Amino acid sequence: MKNELIKYCLRLGDNSLILSHRLSEYSSNGPFLEEDLALTNVSLDHLGQAEEWLKYVGDLEGKGKSADDLAYKRKEQEYFNCQLVEFPNTDFAYLSARQFFIDAFNYFLYSELIASKDETIAAIAAKSLKEVTYHLRRSSEWIIRLGDGTEESKEKIQAAIDDLWMYVGDLFETDDIENTLISEGIAANINKVKANWNERVNEILHLATLDRPENEYAVSGGKNGFHSEHMGYILNDMQYLVNAYPDAVW
Repeated sequence: MKNELIKYCLRLGDNSLILSHRLSEYSSNGPFLEEDLALTNVSLDHLGQAEEWLKYVGDLEGKGKSADDLAYKRKEQEYFNCQLVEFPNTDFAYLSARQFFIDAFNYFLYSELIASKDETIAAIAAKSLKEVTYHLRRSSEWIIRLGDGTEESKEKIQAAIDDLWMYVGDLFETDDIENTLISEGIAANINKVKANWNERVNEILHLATLDRPENEYAVSGGKNGFHSEHMGYILNDMQYLVNAYPDAVW
């Protein structure tokens, strides 16, 4: 059971870690100052969530690894985030669509995890839910604003949604690890999360006068260490300092 729990928490922590890095890349590139600060704060929220999950993984492993060790000293195939969070920022439309998809997922995921029989998972979820509630409200408003805005903004956000849709299925992929933890009342019921996610996404897309893509999800495997071509570049940036100065302390 411990190995399954470690893998599950790594998946959650890696989602937040990689997304935090992606958002940090957009710092000083926001459409206006207030939004630039908001994106930075969301990035920091995800970094804090990643630290909590990775710290718990370190405790479970009992090998003396810190959250920093787990964040920066693993090989690419040892990260278990969904591929959606790896996708480049591209422009503000892509960033907004990616954020909305993951915010809706996190909101319903953490809403389930607050009832986890694992006290640490429940505590991390309860703390994180306060942050992701704001994240979802904010990204939902941007989807509506862009979709029901100018002709250009509508065209750009629809294109972003269409392109990113193929990555959404990776969020809901399950395996024996999650199924075991679900049966024990530890992990979130992913089918319930998916149903709630679909309902919220449909609602916001309707309000934004945007179309839900008809094609099925295509990308999977992120939870088991299979990544897009973007992941190597992300890790090259993230791990540069620790590779250049392996004995550095903060």
